[in-house]
Amino acid sequence: MSQNAKHLAVAGATGAVGIEILKCLEQRNFPVSKLTLLASARSAGKTLPFRGEEIEVQELTPESFADVDVALFSAGGGISKTFASHAVRAGAVVVDNSSAFRMDDGVPLIVPEVNGGDAQAHNGIIANPNCTTIVTLMALNPMHKAFGGVKSILASSYQAVSGSGAQGIAELEAQVEALARGEDCPAGSVYPKQIAFNVIPQVDVFQDNGYTKEEMKMHFEGQKILHAPDIKASVTCVRVPVFRSHAVAVTAVFDDKPSVEAAREAISAAPGVQVVDDPFADPAQFPTPLDCTDGDDCLVGRIREDLVLDKALTFWVVGDQVRKGAALNAVQIAELL
Repeated sequence: MSQNAKHLAVAGATGAVGIEILKCLEQRNFPVSKLTLLASARSAGKTLPFRGEEIEVQELTPESFADVDVALFSAGGGISKTFASHAVRAGAVVVDNSSAFRMDDGVPLIVPEVNGGDAQAHNGIIANPNCTTIVTLMALNPMHKAFGGVKSILASSYQAVSGSGAQGIAELEAQVEALARGEDCPAGSVYPKQIAFNVIPQVDVFQDNGYTKEEMKMHFEGQKILHAPDIKASVTCVRVPVFRSHAVAVTAVFDDKPSVEAAREAISAAPGVQVVDDPFADPAQFPTPLDCTDGDDCLVGRIREDLVLDKALTFWVVGDQVRKGAALNAVQIAELL
């Protein structure tokens, strides 16, 4: 594909990630010759703003991709499995935000700052990794390169309700508002327990090994993205009452002995990630989810030598789940094309 303006389609355009994709395309001045917005039949006819115009949303059908160059899918795995093949047959390259194709051998799984070169080996579909994987690898990859490779990862995530879509955000809002009025907390339908003023150590469904599907994603996706099939990851994913942006506490074991200063230098030199780490400042400097919300970069702090494991560092990373964890990463993949 050339660098001329492209005909883009966005499937799932009315969702939170779809709307964020439009913001990223506009803010990054992506060369768009035509924009086709696609969603379910109930959303057809709505309009969304883009570069000063109101563009009407069309119903997603198998015939929606005529003359489309790049199709950005963010409508769930079932939709991707049903319609991505139609887009490819029409000549489009699909960038898919769901988990539908991530572990397919013939589908590149891309974080542009980490393994952008893999995007060129596609057969019509490129997969966007899980949001928690993206945020973690943005911090981990510079250290992976600096210290001879990562051997193992121990991590706990603190995942915002935006990861569950608009329904998760609405459930947290309703519960907080009710409790603030002194009323009983309304029962939720998105989460198995009250999310307001609580944390829930379950994200996605449990697997036979006791881990959830979300937790295993970092294990398998990290291996694929880093081209390191021997890396092992033990992860606990936790839903927290934060509206947007994920945080991850990570302990990583490396082949070579790392140092805190070398880690800070490596991260500071890497694109898309910043160090916010001065524990002796007044007040101490470290990143929080609010610090990265609506921002492109992931932020890393609390970098320290691990006191239990040899050749290991422990650190904290935050990133906007809707933006870098989904929409921005997809647009960056389209830019690679």
